[in-house]
Amino acid sequence: MPYREVTIPVGEEQADALSDALLELGALSVSVEDRYGDSAQEQALYGEPGLPPPASAWQQSLLRALFADEPQADAALAALLAAGALPDLRDVHQTTVADQDWVRLTQAQFQPVSIDDALWIVPSWHEPPATAAPVIRLDPGLAFGTGTHPTTRLCLQWLARHALHGRSVLDYGCGSGILAIAAAKFGATPVVAVDIDPDAVQATAANAEANAVSLHAGLPDRVSNTRFDVVVANILSAPLKLLAPALAAHVKPAGQLVLSGILQRQADDLIDAYAPYAALRVDQALDGWVCLAGPTRG
Repeated sequence: MPYREVTIPVGEEQADALSDALLELGALSVSVEDRYGDSAQEQALYGEPGLPPPASAWQQSLLRALFADEPQADAALAALLAAGALPDLRDVHQTTVADQDWVRLTQAQFQPVSIDDALWIVPSWHEPPATAAPVIRLDPGLAFGTGTHPTTRLCLQWLARHALHGRSVLDYGCGSGILAIAAAKFGATPVVAVDIDPDAVQATAANAEANAVSLHAGLPDRVSNTRFDVVVANILSAPLKLLAPALAAHVKPAGQLVLSGILQRQADDLIDAYAPYAALRVDQALDGWVCLAGPTRG
């Protein structure tokens, strides 16, 4: 069944109210985008990780509202005109959108990912490659971490290059559990994954079971007095700085601390913050992000 898409240009002050009104008038969905996206006038709205956004909305936006059919779209526009929410329809456009297999289209965005030929991340709807390398079956879900983001890849590359067999590993801020699962696939034991988000803990436990690996998932208080050979934390710069004493306290003497979620320009600041606890250095960089790693002191 085809749908009807209505596109309405709006100013910054109208975007939220008009979006709500369209949903109340029967729109199946409403998206908001920069009216001048992909042009020289494009406005950067979202700030860097750990920093507040420079603005709450674009100065000029496009609302794209999807309706079940053309009569519903026409009725919604008529109601907006009658209420004075729209002055006229001169810049409003309607198009027919063909029905599609949205699940298949979403799945097509996620392909198998190779980590230096030492590990594969494979969504469940793909056949795993013929390889002797460990394979993690992992689907996008409620928690962050599918192996495609540079910070996740940098941590996975570190784990792949280091002998983990028989060593204890803590994944702090585990998200989907991908780093903890990878460590277990590389022979680490025991492996513990913690996160402040209960959804992440649940996702990690489910993903570990799906990959037939043994690990313990829970909230951070689970490891209050435990030390590990390796502690890996892929979070963001600001919380990593605050967590410096706590994370270092979870590493055995001369154990390895591995940190990511850090922009290249933030690397020196993080190295200084951890200097009393560990001798960190930039392990690798990718697409403007870095992974810091090194032994703890003492």
